[in-house]
Amino acid sequence: MEQNSDPEVSVEYCNKCGYLNKFQELVEHLEEKHPSLKVIGREGRRGSFEVAVNGTVVHSKLSTLAYPDYEDLSKIILETKEGKSVRKCKEQPITSCSLS
Repeated sequence: MEQNSDPEVSVEYCNKCGYLNKFQELVEHLEEKHPSLKVIGREGRRGSFEVAVNGTVVHSKLSTLAYPDYEDLSKIILETKEGKSVRKCKEQPITSCSLS
């Protein structure tokens, strides 16, 4: 059964860590793919970049130390609009760290 309504997408981000820009980048990407989508953002815990779809956390930077994969998140939104269950999001590769 097809729902066709936009899911609720919310993001908790740490502004002190400079994640407001990353939040705005994510919103721009998602709204380009889903023009009627509204993304709710709020400043939250230190180090956070937590993304929830319909109240289910699909990505946690606090747990993964990575940002969500924007394309996969866009697919999750499409799947949710089609009535499928919300699933976890893939992460962007971490490229700014090196282990010695």
